[in-house]
Amino acid sequence: MPAATEKTMRQYVATKKGGPFQVVNGPYPIPGPDEICIRNRAVALNALDLKSLHHGMMVQSYPEVFGIDTAGVVEVVGANVTEFKAGDAVMSSAGLGGRKGAFQDVTTVPAHFASRKPATWSFAQACSAPICYLTASAAITKGLNTPLPHLQPRKPLSLAREDSSSEYLQERHLRSKSLGGLALALANPPPPPPLNSILVVGGSSGVGASAIQLLRHALPGATIISTNSPSHNKRLAALGASVCVDRNQPMAKVLAAVKAASPAQRGVDAILDAVGAAGEDTQLFGTLNAEGPKLYTNVFTGKEIAAPEGVEATKVFAHMMFVTPDPEGASAMVRLADLVDEGKYKLPLEIEVVGTGLDEIGAGLEKLKKGVSGAKLVVAL
Repeated sequence: MPAATEKTMRQYVATKKGGPFQVVNGPYPIPGPDEICIRNRAVALNALDLKSLHHGMMVQSYPEVFGIDTAGVVEVVGANVTEFKAGDAVMSSAGLGGRKGAFQDVTTVPAHFASRKPATWSFAQACSAPICYLTASAAITKGLNTPLPHLQPRKPLSLAREDSSSEYLQERHLRSKSLGGLALALANPPPPPPLNSILVVGGSSGVGASAIQLLRHALPGATIISTNSPSHNKRLAALGASVCVDRNQPMAKVLAAVKAASPAQRGVDAILDAVGAAGEDTQLFGTLNAEGPKLYTNVFTGKEIAAPEGVEATKVFAHMMFVTPDPEGASAMVRLADLVDEGKYKLPLEIEVVGTGLDEIGAGLEKLKKGVSGAKLVVAL
């Protein structure tokens, strides 16, 4: 009796550093107990894919399957997974924890890397969101020490009362007088004061445009200044930017414009550098208010950026949201679809579908390499 044929799927692999790519047959994945397998319907192309291909960034060995953004339909779920079932439409980040990336027929990811696909988004639109959203979230929560309201644990019903109610105030007063209340206060120190002004460098990028709208919901009264090309001003203002500064000006004019737009013209409290601009010109730090908290967070690009003394600098990447098992990390992707449904998160970039099928990924990456502004390149599968 002939042996059963092993189930396979197609994979678009980089055969070595620098390429070329090749379509091969690989084994069909088996999910771990906390994982799901997604039949990919669309994948986004990212700068990290190019860095992985040409510089070996985050590549342990070749051949390798790249791709960090996908959207598709759940095919198989692990034994412990209850939030998804076969047939669910989802969007997800991919390519971490020893698993291959999204450039294949079926991608396996931890269940908490995925979110249901909003009904109003196509698969091509949905695959463009995860990494931009997660990176911006990490920059805000980890780099700027600013909590995102949609990721905060919900209050128990017993505590969901108006803070101004006499019952609540009396209870809080009694607890504050007790030793237990003192211990509770020491164990839960107050959060740092909210930022009053933030400069988002590269506001028209996917991470920058995501950060602008997340910051606007987290800090409704803050001054959010974006550096970008003027053609993107209208879009970024609609997402929540207070002022847009032309990034094409000489740096001295950029600095002057940011200072002029900041509260009392003293400079900003924090910089969120979505494109690693400070690695090219450290004058950017001159936009910080000398009397402010002086926070700087930049997206990991492979380049080391030396911040001046007195500036609190944090380097971030998307999957930092999953590094520690805190409530924000556990719910970061899960709650993205809710945020979209509530109208609080919009696609950060226009979508451009550059082809259909795994074979089109290579040409799409070449187009990305030449430079794209205000758009996300996507391949439909």
